[in-house]
Amino acid sequence: MSALRRCAWMLLALALGAPVFAKPYLPIDDDAVLERLPERTDPSLRDVKRLRAALDRNPGDLALAARLARRAIEAARETGDPRFFGQAQAALAPWWKQPDPPAQALLLRATLKQSTHDFTGALADLDRLIAANPRDGQALLTRATVLTVQGRYAEARADCARIARLTVPLVAIACDAAPASVSGEAASAYQALSGALAAPGTDAGLAEWAHTLAGEIAQRRGDAAAAEAHFRAALALDSRDPYLLAAYADFLLDRNRPAEVVPLLKDYTRNDNLLLRLTLAEARLLEMRSSFDAHRSDLEDRFDAARRRGDALHRREEARYALEIAGNSARALALARENWKVQRESADLRILLSAAKAAGDTAALREAGDWVRAHRLEDAAITALLQMR
Repeated sequence: MSALRRCAWMLLALALGAPVFAKPYLPIDDDAVLERLPERTDPSLRDVKRLRAALDRNPGDLALAARLARRAIEAARETGDPRFFGQAQAALAPWWKQPDPPAQALLLRATLKQSTHDFTGALADLDRLIAANPRDGQALLTRATVLTVQGRYAEARADCARIARLTVPLVAIACDAAPASVSGEAASAYQALSGALAAPGTDAGLAEWAHTLAGEIAQRRGDAAAAEAHFRAALALDSRDPYLLAAYADFLLDRNRPAEVVPLLKDYTRNDNLLLRLTLAEARLLEMRSSFDAHRSDLEDRFDAARRRGDALHRREEARYALEIAGNSARALALARENWKVQRESADLRILLSAAKAAGDTAALREAGDWVRAHRLEDAAITALLQMR
């Protein structure tokens, strides 16, 4: 999940609550969904079960269904467990196949399709929403998010320009900074975002998201000091955000600081993405060999379970596991190629390039290089990989 996708979901929760390539797995009972999650000690997960029970009694209640769908999507984001997406889709079942459902259901349906990588379906729903209401800022932001993930940067920036008239400056500037920073305008995007962050009175949640995005841009530009400052500022605002933790862990791993990753992530092993980063860090630390072996086995089991479910949401992470932990460059490249067909963010290109180099695949290397040149991508790590012989 990109920082922009995370913001789109956060603003959706504010707007509707208080503010595929793989079909989602639809569980048939509670145990199948929550087998790895401590429901008894986590009130947020108890919320999902409570809302599901209430919806079972009132299956046509859209307001209740929307609350459950939002909470299930948020649980998927928090835990990294995509099976919660199945619960979200089940909550929206009465409206899922309707050609013209209520706007609230349509927006949630588009958000869920985006979350499960059905970007074509998400765009169809979002286009319908925006045609009906051209000033729907949430739909525009979500569409900009999907277009950015697909590498359709000019179209994404056009939606961000429309958002500027509908929301606070930080959201509009960050919306534009995401596609601009990976299409030849990283310096100006970072400058604009930094300026917006300096404005007083910024909402803490938006500031945390924007600092994370700024950190990623600074990291791609090769400015490690600025990147770390932004990541630490974001952590001071929310030290438990899974996306932020993964982004900062990747920064630390790139800087060869694995010992700092362990305390950062040791309490988040339920989340597959964070467990991967923890295991990557442990692989570099001799004193963590026992823990590494256990976590490596756990990851392998989780990826195997995902394959059996038909879940393809973590291809990028599995490709990284195959390359950096299992040492299987052919498997890593196959996964990275499949992932690249779906989403084209900088991290997706990086694992494609890394796997292609390890496998000696000149066609994939040429494809990665062509993308960098065509979009004027500025990414220090990718540039270094392209220059390596």
